[in-house]
Amino acid sequence: QLQLVESGGGLVQPGGSLRLSCALSGNTVDNYSIGWFRQAPGKGREGLSCISSNGATTNYVDFIKGRFTISRDNAKNTVYLQMHSLKFEDTATYYCAADYWGPGGSTCYGLESDSETFETWGQGTQVTVSS
Repeated sequence: QLQLVESGGGLVQPGGSLRLSCALSGNTVDNYSIGWFRQAPGKGREGLSCISSNGATTNYVDFIKGRFTISRDNAKNTVYLQMHSLKFEDTATYYCAADYWGPGGSTCYGLESDSETFETWGQGTQVTVSS
């Protein structure tokens, strides 16, 4: 059974950086499109970025382009979200999620707030941007 575990969250000052990790167990990362999402208190879920199962395609929502980067390390079975220039409004619980494609999947989608594309979710990691 696939499990996802996020880590790397914490308290950071505005303008700072964090790298979130999403470690997979129970299957290999190259079978899945992986997405990153977040949810702030009192707000709905926001899709941020995804990477295809073959690793060749990444997608980002507009408001994080240029600040966040998604990447993958097959050897570690882990997907990362590198975040730079963090702002107060980036404070949220960040989640990763997996959508099964099998190897060779060349696209990823499902970042809409009401998307049901991703079948398996992690427990989340808290990011707090505060001075």
